[in-house]
Amino acid sequence: MEYKIVALKIGNRDGTALDVQRILTEYGCCIKVRLGLHDAQADSCSPAGLVLMEVIGDDGELEGFVKKLNGVPEASAKFMKI
Repeated sequence: MEYKIVALKIGNRDGTALDVQRILTEYGCCIKVRLGLHDAQADSCSPAGLVLMEVIGDDGELEGFVKKLNGVPEASAKFMKI
């Protein structure tokens, strides 16, 4: 069985969250599982984060998804099959 994964690293979460969420909503039907991680402390919240997604769909569509995510400042996405 092959899994399709998109890994997304986000810097400046406060400044990029709306743009990233808009793209995630646009491609929501392709996202099977989404896990968001960030370094939370009792007295502060990290400005960076990591989102791991299991995705489904045509590779061309998923590459377009990653391209849009990479167009957001301080966001870096990669598509992989494992």
